[in-house]
Amino acid sequence: MKPIPYGVSSYKKIREKDSYYVDKTQYIPKIEAAGDFLFLIRPRRFGKSSLLTMLECYYDIARSEEFEALFAGTYIHEHPTPEKNAHLILKFNFSKVSSDIDKIEASFQEYTDSCLFLFCEKYRHLFEDRYISMMETKKTPHSKLNFLLSYIGTKGLKVYVLIDEYDNFTNTILSTAGQGHYHKLTHGAGFFRFFFSVLKGGVDEVDAGISRMFITGVSPVTMDDVTSGFNIGRNISLLPSFNDILGLSEPNVIEMFEYYRDNGCSLPNLNETLPLMKVWYGNYRFSKSAVRSQFNTDMVLYFLQNLMELGTIPEEMIDPNVKVDYEKLRHLVVLDRKLNGNFSRLRSILETGGISAEIAPSFPVEDLTKPKNFISLLYYFGLLSYQSEDELIIPNRTVQNLMYGYLRDGYEDVDVFSIDLWQFANLVRQMAYKGEWQPVFQFLAQEVEKQTSIRDFLSGEKVVQTFLLTYLNVTDYYITYTEAEMGKGFVDLYLEPFVAKYDKVKYAYLIELKYITRSEFTKELLQDKIKEAKNQLQQYASDPQVIKGNRGRNLKLVILIFSGWELVHSEVVP
Repeated sequence: MKPIPYGVSSYKKIREKDSYYVDKTQYIPKIEAAGDFLFLIRPRRFGKSSLLTMLECYYDIARSEEFEALFAGTYIHEHPTPEKNAHLILKFNFSKVSSDIDKIEASFQEYTDSCLFLFCEKYRHLFEDRYISMMETKKTPHSKLNFLLSYIGTKGLKVYVLIDEYDNFTNTILSTAGQGHYHKLTHGAGFFRFFFSVLKGGVDEVDAGISRMFITGVSPVTMDDVTSGFNIGRNISLLPSFNDILGLSEPNVIEMFEYYRDNGCSLPNLNETLPLMKVWYGNYRFSKSAVRSQFNTDMVLYFLQNLMELGTIPEEMIDPNVKVDYEKLRHLVVLDRKLNGNFSRLRSILETGGISAEIAPSFPVEDLTKPKNFISLLYYFGLLSYQSEDELIIPNRTVQNLMYGYLRDGYEDVDVFSIDLWQFANLVRQMAYKGEWQPVFQFLAQEVEKQTSIRDFLSGEKVVQTFLLTYLNVTDYYITYTEAEMGKGFVDLYLEPFVAKYDKVKYAYLIELKYITRSEFTKELLQDKIKEAKNQLQQYASDPQVIKGNRGRNLKLVILIFSGWELVHSEVVP
């Protein structure tokens, strides 16, 4: 039975170990037709490294004897292009460069020196001794790269430059050290900008040393900064023809499940599992014209491996590696220990579930806080995805939970609001298993009473609603719905037990939240709100979605009424 290649990014290793592989080689002719110098942005954990190592294996002149072993059974094996095994491969993976601000330039030089040395060793028979002697006199990565490309150009050889995770260390610098240090790398005489200037020179010469180039990353920001708008190639990230180049389609996922089930694995019913996976890992579209959505590759493999090893869904629905990757994005909402405008935009997206916007193909870091560019960056990072031509949505619950985490972290990072999350999570557990809902909301109300800075952020029903969801989603005992259509109305909060994971949860909750401004508050208005909430909750409780979602659990109908930031009334309705 084929191993699941979870955590394996090398195409060669996947093929040598006969691991399960979803064939992406049909994109090789499309890549060739798209242009010579290409740039592809995709979120983390979507298979960018696997794609680049596949291109490396296919085009490398030194691997011509391996073609049969590496590509047998794939599309490209039966439909090879004239450029098969016709290039020298010069590859960089900048995730291997240290992001320590004091060591970054030395690390970059050491890494690129290694890449250039190994390149010359691999193709030693193509280089004259005098070239080797001359190369030894070059001291900087830029001079070595420039000399290499010039020499290759005069020899009429073809070099395919592959750059994986081109913005890995620059993104880390931006998030940990700030824009000043980032600017030094990518502007003026910054060594990273100069590196791309040399690459551009290798493209523009009459005897060009670079025949093709393919660059991957997670954001267009660094490329815009180091090349003044990526003027050395074509950005194919938003083209509908490349929507499926990475990720897994629904037919891919179904075929994978059927393969392992047919080979003796005891897997749960796909009719129940597939919708669960789609809710947590799917719904990505990378072009407004894309026909079908994609699943995140890493998350599907993570989920499937847990199913096969443990016989149940993962204890953590979100791969811990994904969480670590996305923690780097906290800087998007906090600058200089202040919540910037992006924080409000992120909160607004969570309140509504999406936003209408046009995606910017590129923009410099100085324009990062502009609304259009911030929304575009969320899209490139995979935190938003196309639902239609002009509407972007939060694609799944994994991303939604990560976003709620950004709000919690943002409040804490600037000392606006901080709570003992372990204690709070335990209260939510008691709410789920024992029906003790009052302590959860009393705890938050008491903390708001003590931590007065948060009050400035709690004005309006929607804002309070999102605030509650931000903390209720610390645990995953419940699948939370907000403004879901039920009983000919829209429920404020519905906490549906996550039965697939916690089959012993005993309570579900419908929560109606009402808000009264402090200036308008009267006892009479409070009673009117209570009466209105009771009628709405009893109407929602009869909805078929609620009855189905509860699966026989006890349903509690809860009223929460806020006046400003203060919880002035709470009760359960029979």
